[in-house]
Amino acid sequence: MPDASGKPMAASTVAEIEQVIQTYFDGLYEGDAEKLAAAFHPCSHLYWAKDGGVGDLPREEWLAAVRSRPSAKSKGLARDDRILLMDISGPETAFVKVACQLPPRYFTDYLVLNRTEAGWKIVSKVYRFETRD
Repeated sequence: MPDASGKPMAASTVAEIEQVIQTYFDGLYEGDAEKLAAAFHPCSHLYWAKDGGVGDLPREEWLAAVRSRPSAKSKGLARDDRILLMDISGPETAFVKVACQLPPRYFTDYLVLNRTEAGWKIVSKVYRFETRD
């Protein structure tokens, strides 16, 4: 996979980003706020379309909500999560589009990552979902 300059991106960089995304997927499905906290930078926020505007949820508020609800795993819900697109623009910035589900809600997430001293971290998440029967 090339970066924005057309140079090949190191396989290790792709693997590092994939590991963060897998931690995110596992944390979502298991309802594990600690795994999610490990994937997301402390300053991160979640955004979505809301009433003609934009909803904005800081990471800590989201993690509190995750801790207070039953997980998809505990409910025995089907798991289907996958990376749809990965765009690495350089050694410190990446974008990953993913699909995941917490039935009856099916999500498309747009995740922006930065490489930090602690490794790759998700710094923002913009998402949409649809509810299915």
